[in-house]
Parts: sequence; C-alpha cells; structure tokens
Amino acid sequence: MPYTRRQVLRLGTATLVVAAAPALPLPALAAAVVTADLVVYGATSAGIAAAVTARRLGRTALIIEPGTHVGGLSTGGLGMTDSGVKAAIGGLAGEFYRRVYGRYNGTPVTPTSPGRFTFEPHVAAAVFDEMLAEAGVPVYLSTRLAGAVRSGNRITELTCDNGQVFRAPMYVDATYEGDLMAAAGVGWTSGREANSVYGETINGVQLRGGHQFNRVVDPYATPGSPASGLLPGISNTPVAPAGSGDARIQAYNFRMCLTQAATRIPFAKPSGYDPIRYEPLARYVQAGYTGPFFTTHAVGGGKTDSNNDGAFSTDFIGANYAYPTASYAARAAIVEEHRVYQQGLMWFLANDPRLPASVRTATAAWGLAPDEFTGNGGWPTQLYIREARRMLSAYVMTEADCRGGRVPADSVGLASYTMDSHNCQRVVVSGALKNEGDVQIGVPQPYPISYRSITPYESQCANLLVPVCLSASHIAYGSIRMEPVFMILAQSAATAAHVAITAGSSVQQVPIAALQARLRADGQLLTWPPTTPGEIIVDSSTSAGVTRAGTWLSSTSVSGYWGTDYEHDDNAGKGVNRLRFTPTIPVTGTYQVFLRWTAHANRASNVPVDVCAGGTVSTRTVDQRAGGGQWNSLGTFTLPAGTSPTGASVLIRTEATNGYVVADAARFVPL
Repeated sequence: MPYTRRQVLRLGTATLVVAAAPALPLPALAAAVVTADLVVYGATSAGIAAAVTARRLGRTALIIEPGTHVGGLSTGGLGMTDSGVKAAIGGLAGEFYRRVYGRYNGTPVTPTSPGRFTFEPHVAAAVFDEMLAEAGVPVYLSTRLAGAVRSGNRITELTCDNGQVFRAPMYVDATYEGDLMAAAGVGWTSGREANSVYGETINGVQLRGGHQFNRVVDPYATPGSPASGLLPGISNTPVAPAGSGDARIQAYNFRMCLTQAATRIPFAKPSGYDPIRYEPLARYVQAGYTGPFFTTHAVGGGKTDSNNDGAFSTDFIGANYAYPTASYAARAAIVEEHRVYQQGLMWFLANDPRLPASVRTATAAWGLAPDEFTGNGGWPTQLYIREARRMLSAYVMTEADCRGGRVPADSVGLASYTMDSHNCQRVVVSGALKNEGDVQIGVPQPYPISYRSITPYESQCANLLVPVCLSASHIAYGSIRMEPVFMILAQSAATAAHVAITAGSSVQQVPIAALQARLRADGQLLTWPPTTPGEIIVDSSTSAGVTRAGTWLSSTSVSGYWGTDYEHDDNAGKGVNRLRFTPTIPVTGTYQVFLRWTAHANRASNVPVDVCAGGTVSTRTVDQRAGGGQWNSLGTFTLPAGTSPTGASVLIRTEATNGYVVADAARFVPL
C-alpha cells in the first residue's frame, strides 16, 4: 500500500508506519509499552474505520496488523463492492465511497457527492492512506498478537511478538478471524448451525442449484469405479439431511484484478501445480459445459474484480476448514495452498490441451494487472476470508433479522445484502459430483444490526467491541459480511468506545439512545428508510389503519417490501379487491404522501390509487412494474387531524388493472 506523506520505522521484525504528524510522538510509538485510548487489532477496512473514527472524536488510536496488507478486501481485489442498497450506507463508510468517486472524477468530496462502488485496488488503498494520514493513525505491520492480559472482565494489555505491549481502556477486534476476541476469552463459534438452533430455514446443509454442476460429472479417480476412490477435494461422507449443522465454512478465494491490456502478466504455472486437482473441471467441460469459469466485472482502468463463477471456479472448496483456529504459520500454509490452487486453475484454463481452444484462448486473453499488487507479481495480497469465528453474545443476528421478522431497538447500522453463502463442500449424490452449501436468498430491505451483536457478554469482556466477527448465525453472517457493513459497524464500535471512556463504563452499559444520537449526528443510518421526525407509516402487516374489501393474499416472494410481508390481489377480483391505508394524523398540516410496493414484470402498470385529503379525492395511476422497494411520492396534501378515511387515507383499487396489484405500505411525512 503506498503510504504517502508517511514515515516507516523498523521495530525488529515489525514495521511502524506513521503519518507526518502522528497523534502520538514517535518515541512513544516505538517504546516497549505503548498506550492509547483505543487499540485496534486488524488493519482491515473495519480497523481503519474504527481508528479514524476514534481520532475524529478526539481520542488517540492505533492499529496493529499481523500481516503486511492494509485495507482488507477493499484494497485486496474486491473492487466490485457487495453493497446491497447503496443508499443505506452512511457515515464513514459512505464517505469512503464518496472519496473513491472524487479520486476518479477529480472533484471535491462533499456530503452530497455520489459514491463510487467499483474501483481499482490501488485507488482504494490511496483513499484509505489519505484517511489514515489525515487522522494521524499509526499502523504497526507484521505485529502479531501473542496474548491478551486481563484483570477481571477487562483487557489490560496486548502482548505482541515484536516484544511490544499495547495498553488502552478500550479495544476493537477488526480481524476477519476474531483472534483478539478469542484471546480475550470471549465465546465464539464457527461452522454452520442447524436450522433448529435459531428457528431458521436456510442454515446448515443446503444442496441447491446455485453454482452447481448441471451436467453429470463422474467423481471417481477411474470413471465408473467407486473402488478407485474419489478425485481430490471431494468428500467421502454422505450428505447430511438438509438444515443439519456441521463445522464446515464457505469457501475462500482470491479476488483477482485482471486486464486484457497488452502489458498484462500472463497466467504462470505455479510451483506445486497438480493437474489432477482440475480433473472434475475437465470432465465437466467434456460433458458440454462452456463456462463461465470466473467473473470479469469491470472496476475501472480496463481492469476487473474477478470472482468465483460456476460449479468449478476460483473458490477452493473444502480447503479452509482449519483456517479459523489455525496458528499464523498454519494459516500461511493454507493461504499458500489457495494461491497454488487458483493460479493453477488459471494456468489450466489457459493451457491444458484437454480444453477446447476457445476456452484456452478466451482465458489467455486475460492476465494480471501489472500496476496492482506490484510487490507480489500482480497477485492479490489478501485472501478472501468469507467467514471464520463468529462471536456468541446476548444478541445473535439470524435469518429472522435479515428477513425483517424481528427488529432490534439498539440498531448501530444497516445491512442489506443477500443472505449469501458460497459452497462448503463437494459431495457425491447418486454417483455424480455435486456442490453443497451455496445459498443466495435476498432480503426485503435494509435491516438494523443490534449493538449487542458487536459486544460480548459483560461477564466475558467489558472493554472489547467486535464489528467484523460479530454475533450472527452462519446464514445471517452471509448477508452482514460485506465491506461497507464492516466499516459501518466499526464506526459505531469506536463511537461506543468513546462514549464508554467518557462515562467510565463498560461497553455493555453505554446508553443506547446517547450512542444512537451521536451516530446519527455523524451520518450513520440506523433505520430504513431513514426516518423523518413525525412521519407515519401504515403497513399492510398491521391491523391498525388497514381495511380491505375482497381477497388479499400475503407474500414475501419479491424483495423490497416494508415490514414482514406485502399483499396482492392474486390478479383476480378486479374491482372488488380494494385496500385502504388510514393514518392517525396528530396535527392538521401539509404532508407528503408516499406509497410502497414490490415491482415485477407480472404487476399491473395501471393501478388506480385514491388519496383522500380533507374530503377531496385525488386519483393517481402507478406502475407497479417499476419503482419497487422504495417510497414513491403521490404528492403533497393538507390533512386534517384525527383518524378518518375521508380526511386522510390512501385507497388502492384494482378495477381494469392489467396484472397483479400489490398493497404494501403508505407513508405520511409532515412538511
């Protein structure tokens, strides 16, 4: 990472990188015992967000990074941001993406600047470097945690392998692995829970169609001969019942930054290349599969963020089970195995004569970008650790949170990405090769993340926050585990640490209302849609204010709905089916009225909607094939105080409509 305007000091085997004007003087930073208000372990995007937030709040902060890479996946090749609903990304995370936009467009960054969510790794690195430099945050590289010393339920100091000791009243574990959390004695889990543990439906073993072999591929070393044994990487254990739990985790890979430029670095055969690893892919192609073999999402500069795509791709399925709890040396070996596998895959696709010339030619047209990861031959320096340890705390985020079935009151940020688990194992089903574990289920809208899910039980640790390896089930973590969300939660964690230091309290005793007020003041979004003071929402899933005629059916099949579901007329009972939203207006005044629905091609494009305002009816026609998952304005009206369908209501009618009519929710915002 290019640290501009910075000084680099050698501390034995470690490296200290500081801004030209660090928050702490250099002698203090190089001392045997270093003290700050907040010590952050892990220079991921979350670690940077936490430390920068602490500095902006007037606290001293530093980052300890066990490796040499800064910025996590955001600078490690994941330039096609898994953003979900971009408008739900606020605070410092939103600022990061606005700064990226400014870099590409050469424009000053303001709170109203648009964000850019596709970018080259070196651009993200430059933005993080700028933020660290402005905040004066020192970063200790190649500094590994040796132990966490505790007094009662508090961490008093961290000891590191470079001989230094780091002390602070508050700590943040921002690693992808949860190493500080584990060293501090905080409870955690890994693997997949059974559905029965938290009342879920898509956790545990899942044999689905995503990234799946859609042709018969023989799994045996000698085709047709089970006695010959299985090809490498295939489990010899029968597939467990759907929804049962196990210790497996979703696969890792490198997010490659590729280019077709003439200066590209060709795919090289790695030392340790073994073609037998790719025999299932060769058989898959021989069975008629023509690709894709990896993604080529454009991120700028003629480059890609290239990810896993298909049944046999860059994910090294089943090779990471030991990673979460492995030693640093053992993890390095696992990372190296992933490198050899993935580089070998690219060599195989570009060169193996068993593949059609079209596949080889198409692959060889790509290569590594020579101006990215320049100290590593163009290869990413960060493995994509999709999940490792997950904390067990007083609030476990589950599928119910993702789907809107429960809503914690102590929100410290929003997530909105699909519940996304990559495959966890390769198995044999009826003599054919299959992948197991892939789940990709959308969420209806951005949902809040509980403060309790980033704080341990107080009895376990009173001065640690965990915004990355937070408390969540495997399938809920699949939605939360995105870089913008990690930055969001890290900002909230550092803010909570600041409030706790000020009050002299544990992180668990931070007043939620005060914390949320500070977060909102700093641009964090805690509810969706962002609430306006005095707004009134009438939702179809509640009985108050909702009246119906005819037959309306509940559904959750199309995402973007408010509350727990939406209703539709089943494309029947035209003219008979009607649904009215009637609010209770507290004060006579001017209100902007909105309607929400879920969009689909089978919806009606000509839905009549009556807005009743003080005895006057204004009719609008809305197109429910578009505009789904958002509040659509019906106009501004003067509404009288009280609860009266003629005084203030929204009536959805169905006569002469040309498709399904949806009723979800209405919103009334005072002006």
